[in-house]
Amino acid sequence: MKAIDKQDPQTAPSGRTHEMPLNATHIITGHALKPPFPKTLETALFGLGCFWGAERLFWQQPGIFTTAVGYAGGLTPNPNYTELCTGRTGHAEVVRIIFDPALISYQKLLALFWESHNPTQGMRQGNDIGTQYRSVIFTHNKAQQSQAENTKISYQHQLTQAGISAPITTEITHAPTFYYAEEKHQQYLAKNPHGYCSLGGLNVRLN
Repeated sequence: MKAIDKQDPQTAPSGRTHEMPLNATHIITGHALKPPFPKTLETALFGLGCFWGAERLFWQQPGIFTTAVGYAGGLTPNPNYTELCTGRTGHAEVVRIIFDPALISYQKLLALFWESHNPTQGMRQGNDIGTQYRSVIFTHNKAQQSQAENTKISYQHQLTQAGISAPITTEITHAPTFYYAEEKHQQYLAKNPHGYCSLGGLNVRLN
């Protein structure tokens, strides 16, 4: 069952109308966290478990203009972390990646996504359990949708070849509204170098 089926408007927190107040600048790249961004750049949006390690994974890549962590795919507008952890907002923890396609391709970002977590676990990632930790690719156009779906098929084949029979549970769907997470979560592992990071793949590459 997809996480979307578990959402209940009757029990979802009401949220708020205002965005989280944030420092305007990414502390690693020095670029803006919020749009407008240069028109030559593109956006990717992934959920692969706890967003702290996921954000660091992507900001370390060449061709990344900026990253931000937040919440997407649920019901509650501008949720906070406490609300997210109730499981009633329906959102996933996600990282938004603003990238230069002339320097790094969406295909490369997809490879990093698949290879850096376990996409077969449903509503969890390792010891992190809950709908907010589900594996999800939110796409921004038909090309991204097609690439995501094709790589899912390819990665399932690679897993099978490696002796992993579990089916991939990753959602692939059109990008909903992205809500910024609180300031303390932005570039968390730059601020807390020894902080918790749950990233861990299946040691299977996407070919």
